[in-house]
Amino acid sequence: MYYSNPNISLPEDPNTVVWKYLDLSKFLDLLLSEKLFLSRSDKFEDQYEGTFSEPTYEEIKKLSENNPEFLSYYKTHREKVVVSSWHINEYESFAMWQIFTQNSEGIAIQSTIGRLQKALEVEKEFKQYIGEVNYIDYKKEFIPFDDMFFPFLFKRKSFQYEREVRIIADITAENIKINDGLKIRIDINQLIEKIYIHPKSENWYKRLVIELVSKLGFDFEIEKSDLESEILI
Repeated sequence: MYYSNPNISLPEDPNTVVWKYLDLSKFLDLLLSEKLFLSRSDKFEDQYEGTFSEPTYEEIKKLSENNPEFLSYYKTHREKVVVSSWHINEYESFAMWQIFTQNSEGIAIQSTIGRLQKALEVEKEFKQYIGEVNYIDYKKEFIPFDDMFFPFLFKRKSFQYEREVRIIADITAENIKINDGLKIRIDINQLIEKIYIHPKSENWYKRLVIELVSKLGFDFEIEKSDLESEILI
């Protein structure tokens, strides 16, 4: 179930368009299971993921002098927070195609903030929150730590191009151990507004995707990205 949090910022317009770029195998897994994969926060390539900026870390170290468990808790907490990343953009992004899909075989899911919120309503076991990532200078700027989600909603300025919004959940209270991540139930028809197929893909690939989606009982609008068809002068 989606929960709002007054401390977590999010675009006010529920029609704000968001995207998820993924390969065909992950897309089919989403459709077959009708579950969304959330990755464990300490499994991301960015080593700073879920950590604090230098000014914040110095402040936490001071607080930990008489309570060493305070700092160790923050370090292990990364194993209990799971994340699904989405990209805010009115239009599809060629850069995102290149970063998150391999070769010319990939899928982009177009959705909105409002659709994400409604799609999460079918998951009753785990609480999810949706928040927009803040991009800061980790050497100079302070990250507040009065909320357990805050370190997971900040990234370095070099990642600003991602314009990321996150579905995020903390499973600390669930007393379960996860390896790479966690799957949560999702309303697929609510989640997906439209599907785009990689701009460099062949026509047979588009036909394959359409056939697979149809055989799985879904009726999404599917079209091939037209990023490659723009006229250059």
